[in-house]
Amino acid sequence: MQQDIVFSFFLIFAGAMVLATIALYTRQPVLIAYIALGAIAGPFGMGWIEHPDALTDMAHIGIIFLLFLLGLDMQPSALFAVLKKAMLVALASSAIFFAAGFGLTLAFGFSEMDAIIVGLAFMFSSTIIGLKLLPTTVLHHKHVGELMIGLLLIQDMLAIFTLILLGVLEGNSSMPVWQPFVALPLLAVGCYLIVKMVLLPLIMRFDRYHEYLFILAIGWCLTVAEGAKLVGLTHEIGAFIAGVTLATSPIAQFIAISLKPLRDFFLVMFFFTLGAGVNFGLLGDVWLPALVLAAAVLIIKPISFRYLLGNLSERPQLAWDVGFRLGQISEFSLLVAFVALQSQLLSEQGSLLIQATAIVTFVISSYIVVFSYPNPIAVSDKLRRD
Repeated sequence: MQQDIVFSFFLIFAGAMVLATIALYTRQPVLIAYIALGAIAGPFGMGWIEHPDALTDMAHIGIIFLLFLLGLDMQPSALFAVLKKAMLVALASSAIFFAAGFGLTLAFGFSEMDAIIVGLAFMFSSTIIGLKLLPTTVLHHKHVGELMIGLLLIQDMLAIFTLILLGVLEGNSSMPVWQPFVALPLLAVGCYLIVKMVLLPLIMRFDRYHEYLFILAIGWCLTVAEGAKLVGLTHEIGAFIAGVTLATSPIAQFIAISLKPLRDFFLVMFFFTLGAGVNFGLLGDVWLPALVLAAAVLIIKPISFRYLLGNLSERPQLAWDVGFRLGQISEFSLLVAFVALQSQLLSEQGSLLIQATAIVTFVISSYIVVFSYPNPIAVSDKLRRD
């Protein structure tokens, strides 16, 4: 069926309205409704949207805005402190997750290269699930929010290194492995100087024009995101740097409030495209290993974070909180699978194994958080926190 962008938007948001209403009445997380809608309407379901990949780039903008808003509420000094504390935990946990993914995949008879790629995909937790289900007040002002941001940012850097490594293995990468690690501090310093010398004077001069401030914020976010991509980082890291460097602005909170509806608009599309990408016809080949790997993720990640953070004198309750919120694999895991498949380093069954594991862990992890920890979409009034 041929459809235009208006039809696609109609189907996504009208369908989301219906399924989200049903989800709320039945006390289910609304994220599950968006994923289910994608599975129903996508090419492997009813086929109403045959090419969801055309919507993927737009859906990705929601993640960019999410990281920009996080940066707006974090002062640089607080960021450096939390990164220093989270570094050891992030590296140690990544080693544990890689070993688990590699060993289990080999045990199911997959090739050694497939096992390596699955192990790499296991290392990362979902930025969007972890932060979307974290209340704004906790995210901005509580230690759990700072720890999660630090862990996720370090994982993002490891994901960039992984993608570069895959390019090196394929033989087509022109980027030195060290480039993103040099580019990151240079980009941060450059953005800080631009904000101080250009943006803050403009904001002080034209702070009465709210439309201008809104456009300036979006323009700055996307400019730095694109600049980060050009120097070997990711759009998400660039957007976060854009937010952190603008956090000293007196209108940072105004910008954050203004952009939240725009962010949520694109995040609905993200979860829709995630559900639409599931090929049900091939699930029969990998359903058992996918369930076992998903169970391993859901068990190993919370336990690992609990004891690693506990060794840093974090309270057990906080350590479990972080562990369960990061108890899934990541959007980056799907990107690793896509790049490895395109590079012929990963089999089609291995790619589907990662996709199926991601979907299962996204769904179950969301359920655990929504029904057990404070979050903005809790079905219980006791746990709902905006």
